[in-house]
Amino acid sequence: MGSSRKALTKKAVDGYDVLIADLVAVIEDARRAAARAVNAAMTATYWLIGWRIVEQEQGGQARAGYREMIIDRLATDLTSRFGRGFGRSNLFQMRAFYLTYPEMVQTPSAPSAPGTGPEKVQTLSGQFTGGIGTLASRFPLPWSHYVRLLGVKNDYARDFYEKEALRGGWTIRQLDRQIGSLFYERTALSRNKVAMMRKGEIAKPEDAVSPEEEVKAPYVLEFLDLKDEYSETRVEEALIRHLETFLLELGDDFAFIGRQKRLRLDDVWYRVDLLFFHRRLHCLVVIDLKLGEFTHADAGQMHLYLNYAREHWMKPGENPPVGLILCAKKRHAVARYALEGLPNKILAAEYLTVLPKEKTIVAELEHTREVLEVRRQLLRGATTRAQRPRAKR
Repeated sequence: MGSSRKALTKKAVDGYDVLIADLVAVIEDARRAAARAVNAAMTATYWLIGWRIVEQEQGGQARAGYREMIIDRLATDLTSRFGRGFGRSNLFQMRAFYLTYPEMVQTPSAPSAPGTGPEKVQTLSGQFTGGIGTLASRFPLPWSHYVRLLGVKNDYARDFYEKEALRGGWTIRQLDRQIGSLFYERTALSRNKVAMMRKGEIAKPEDAVSPEEEVKAPYVLEFLDLKDEYSETRVEEALIRHLETFLLELGDDFAFIGRQKRLRLDDVWYRVDLLFFHRRLHCLVVIDLKLGEFTHADAGQMHLYLNYAREHWMKPGENPPVGLILCAKKRHAVARYALEGLPNKILAAEYLTVLPKEKTIVAELEHTREVLEVRRQLLRGATTRAQRPRAKR
């Protein structure tokens, strides 16, 4: 009787393993399908916007500076109505997308002049047979792929990468890697092009994009005007949250603005770990956390952040933003203020007088990391003990 129960239990467990594997596959496939559907609609929408902007430009081509004027006005009006994703640079990108791929969809004929025939009020997508759904089917790659392809100026190379991305099912990371490694040029120069093409089909582990990443891709979040939620490693997330609390508890000078605030420079996405406003200094404080050694690249990246903050986040009457770079390496934390963008040494001296001392922040980082390490070890020990087989009595 006991052996039959064990056999039944084992069979049930085996059956459950198959069940959970099937359900995980179904959910992941559904998420990928949802991401593809949104991406296709988004790409078709951006192509339509680009087409309409170009059409409008042609109508006002005699006017100097008309392109810049119309895009600036559109950026203001569309952003106020639909949120991020329709800024000036984005609209220029949509315009470039249409100009690069005008043949993707046959544009409708111009409407008849008033009084020459029946007039209908029609949406932009409705001017195309089948509407946005049919348009979406014409764009087989995600919007992020087309954005990356727009950066390839050689028409032959762009066509090559587009076809290979379609044929090989390349993720955006694989496409970016192949373009960055000059795969087209290397293939063109190779004596054995077939071997090169086969080699290019092989994806690397770092090329993989999870279903969650596809759904939460920056362009998708922008298009749907959804809040960005970013999953850091547990140590980074714990340090960022503790640092946020620590700065707020120092007094009432720091006002919290955002965590993991996203920004885009050219076609590269970045995230600022913490963004505060300092009430006494009347300026933004941009904070970036790293878990490794401090490098010159960290300083350069912070410089980019501060330039972006000055142009896009700073309000009239505020002082220039200041950066704080934190490198929380084990047993050796580093905290450095970035003050290079300030207009004079007097203001820099005032910032250093009012802001928390770097040594104070370093001590807090090191202490917090030690506490986290102890907790991690205790949790690991408790898990190990729980997994040990109990001794028979």
